[in-house]
Amino acid sequence: MTDWDEKTDIIVIGSGLAGLAAAIEAAQAGPAVIVFEKMKVIGGNTRISDGALAAPGNYLQKKRGIADSPELFFDDMLRAGLDLNHPQLVRIFAESAAETIEWTRKELGVKYLDRLDRFGGHSVARSLTTKSHLGADIIKAQTAKLNELGIEIRTRCLLTGFIADSRGTAIRGANILEGYRFPDENSGTAKKIGADRAVILATGGYGNDLAFCKLQRPGLDESIQSTNQRGATAEGMVAALNIGALPVHLSWIQMGPWGCPDEKAYGTGARFASYSVYPAGILIDPATGCRFVNEWGDRRERSEAMLHAGQACIGIVDSKGAQKDAESLKNCLKSGKVKGFENLSDLAEAYGIPFSALNRTIDDYNQAILEGQPDAFGKPLGQDTPPLKKPPFYAMRLWPKLHYTPGGIGINSKAQVINLKGQPIPRLFAAGEVCGGIHGASRLSSCALTECLIFGRIAGREAASVRPRS
Repeated sequence: MTDWDEKTDIIVIGSGLAGLAAAIEAAQAGPAVIVFEKMKVIGGNTRISDGALAAPGNYLQKKRGIADSPELFFDDMLRAGLDLNHPQLVRIFAESAAETIEWTRKELGVKYLDRLDRFGGHSVARSLTTKSHLGADIIKAQTAKLNELGIEIRTRCLLTGFIADSRGTAIRGANILEGYRFPDENSGTAKKIGADRAVILATGGYGNDLAFCKLQRPGLDESIQSTNQRGATAEGMVAALNIGALPVHLSWIQMGPWGCPDEKAYGTGARFASYSVYPAGILIDPATGCRFVNEWGDRRERSEAMLHAGQACIGIVDSKGAQKDAESLKNCLKSGKVKGFENLSDLAEAYGIPFSALNRTIDDYNQAILEGQPDAFGKPLGQDTPPLKKPPFYAMRLWPKLHYTPGGIGINSKAQVINLKGQPIPRLFAAGEVCGGIHGASRLSSCALTECLIFGRIAGREAASVRPRS
């Protein structure tokens, strides 16, 4: 018999988007819920994200007459993922995304900009952005809902392992270090927390755990920066692996091609690259003055091409394209991450780019836009793509950063954690970046937050349906 320090119906480990969505759904179904978060503040990576969510068939697409479908989205995800995705999970994602957006609007009161974005790898514009351009908007709305439901979120609580029944199969609770101070593993007081119904694991990815990342992808080294918050480490996933959870795609570690080496973490430079440079500009190899990749390709395609170039590349956009994200432009100019030039010759000189080659590259690019045909790299060009003509021209250095970990533990369609035989581990559920299989080799932009909400809600509902122990 385990001597429990405390018991509840459902334990949720992690307070990012997935964990809070799970807690809301579980609590609304009736069971008692406690949320444990290892860091001092809640929100995980969602808190620092730019608040973009992809959803085919969303309300803004319908308003603007943009044709889209779960089938098209499904195909886009599998193409980016090199068909390594688990199709059943992708199907759930694609078919649930639009309804999930409506849940955030109607149930949580989240507000979105009157704007749709098309990011690399997506066939159409289908990505919404929160009103303040921050994922924290959704975290605040979820927290308000949990406060309304009387659900406690305890911070500085580290998961150190799961507690199973005498047969070692069904999960009965979790070992928690209360009062933990990241990253001091000797801090805190050990507690045994029992769960009469289930445990939901939502600890996020391991994108700031370089030691664990290097075990999966040995080519990584200390020179690789991360966009993740400090607490994006692997403890939660390792705890699941230790009780026999299926590891899925752990070696697929995604780099963000919009990383700016002149700033730490994600930053405003990355945002400017995503919303202005890539959709409305070009990416140049400074050694040759030439383009070398489809600027609207998926993240893996662009990052690998940049790494092959072997040095920081130069993103260029003109004054019209820069206005796609005027706020970020202003901040980036002030900090020096982005520089403005009245002519291309000065820009070329500043970055050591052969001017004649750069000039020829831009002429060819503008001609392709005029003709309205995809260019040699496959970037779709036409009336919606502005030519690079109007000074001042803006440029920034770009180099991939470790951004997302598509790999994790395996789950089924009910968000149950599965073991090495593909069978559910009783009373253990998971959602969010701690899970693998949904994105395959590469996650499409703006899919992470949507995924967290969808599978977090599924995990919460399914955990609440588990009969309590007698």
